[in-house]
Amino acid sequence: QVQLVESGGGLVQAGGSLRLSCVASGRTFSSYAMGWFRQRPVKEREFVSAISRSAQRIYYADSVKGRFTISRDDAKNTVYLHMNSLNPENTAVYYCAADRTYSSISLSYSEGSYDYWGRGTQVTVSS
Repeated sequence: QVQLVESGGGLVQAGGSLRLSCVASGRTFSSYAMGWFRQRPVKEREFVSAISRSAQRIYYADSVKGRFTISRDDAKNTVYLHMNSLNPENTAVYYCAADRTYSSISLSYSEGSYDYWGRGTQVTVSS
């Protein structure tokens, strides 16, 4: 069982930046690919970014490429999402998720692939 706790959300003005963190419990964090998803108001949850074990593969949604950066620190059981040039369309609850994988390059865009989820952190971008 893995428990995930997100933090770092808040209110920011358009053009600003935030860094989200997600800390995982347990001693096997390095065995998981990690993903960030978000749910905007009256929208379905959608993929934002993901990072494989050992960070050998990284995916981004087209809408965040060049502005968001995902990273992981296995020593701290933490995955980060650095978000720059934020705009009101980025307002959402951001969730991190963990996918137990057996390959350092296995990575998924699909939320159905992820076994564990955090409760989310709210990001609000004002115009």
